[in-house]
Amino acid sequence: MPGPQSNVQPELTSRDGVRWHAVGVLSAVLGLRMLGLFMVLPVLALHVRDMPGATAIAAGLALGIYGLTQALFQLPFGWLSDRWGRKPVIFLGLLLFAAGSVMAASATTPFWLIAGRALQGSGAISAAVIALVGDLTPDNRRTRVMALIGIIIGMAFILAFVVGPALSAWIGVEGLFWLTAAFAVAGMLLVMPLAAPRPVPRADLLSLRTVFPLVIPQAAGIFALHAIMTATFIAIPVLLVESLGIPQGRHGWVYLPVMLGSLLILVPLILLQERKSSWFALSLAVLAVGLGQASIAFGVSSTVFYIALGLFFGGFNFVEALFPATVSSIAGDRGRGAALGIYATAQFIGAFAGGLLGGILAVRGGPAAVLAGNAAVALIWLLVLMAYRHNLGAGLPKYP
Repeated sequence: MPGPQSNVQPELTSRDGVRWHAVGVLSAVLGLRMLGLFMVLPVLALHVRDMPGATAIAAGLALGIYGLTQALFQLPFGWLSDRWGRKPVIFLGLLLFAAGSVMAASATTPFWLIAGRALQGSGAISAAVIALVGDLTPDNRRTRVMALIGIIIGMAFILAFVVGPALSAWIGVEGLFWLTAAFAVAGMLLVMPLAAPRPVPRADLLSLRTVFPLVIPQAAGIFALHAIMTATFIAIPVLLVESLGIPQGRHGWVYLPVMLGSLLILVPLILLQERKSSWFALSLAVLAVGLGQASIAFGVSSTVFYIALGLFFGGFNFVEALFPATVSSIAGDRGRGAALGIYATAQFIGAFAGGLLGGILAVRGGPAAVLAGNAAVALIWLLVLMAYRHNLGAGLPKYP
């Protein structure tokens, strides 16, 4: 199988094997997209409520339909990026995302708003963008690069919750959607000058039937991780208000220092993974996820809360970096887009499952039940890693 750089034009690769300018551009594209998406979340339900004929179901669909169309289109877009090339697929996705944002900005009824959000989600470019990053990055630096991208996306997520309500008071929710469309256009302009690798000849590409078994462990793991993450955000905002007395408008300022503090966990795990054992680093990360969840569930004080949440985010961010890097390496040039499409689909379905099951647990037992359930999922995941150490470890990268 060709190496990860085999079909990349020489001028794309910097002296250390990473084209950092391209990585920065692609990180900015994903970050702007994430910022635009999540700025509307804290205010969208209230916006829908003021529309004629609005219902609670319509508000829920407006919030959640994006995730469904993302799950449906990640695999086709990733598969197409192997055949058409990464840049055309990224352009198409950003164009659909911009069109959906314009439709949502212009919507005067819940139906058209839901349709706009669905069209936004159909621009599912994550797999294609991460595949392009994989094309431009050597195996032994890929986890580090993915971690950098994850941090940028995480910061965009937090910034969105800080600035979204403030901006909506100034330009309205419609203005937020117009700004999101502008972000999509900016993303297209950023990607335009990038040189990109030539697609592998179609006769050499791996079929989906061949690719799918290669990524089952990572797809299952990211399903569990994003189920935990989504359920976490059902419980944590409630605890911030009810147990710690922090008003909703200030929650972004809680997540920001926690995310920065999580680097104290993330960086050592990356170094451990690069220098010693990917499997051991992954096991520690899953342990950090579970301990973080359990500590918040059974001992909420301000000190415990911040430390435990930082522990959780440290483990979460490491897995978010390791798994795309691993999937990208496993599939190689001949199936990288398709493999990452399968992976991203599992990610979004996991988020949906976490929201559904977390909601059920919250109704039955409150935030503590949600977090305890998350800790149980992490424990099962850790036990599977222990039981199948050799099989699962074989699918993780090993570097000298």
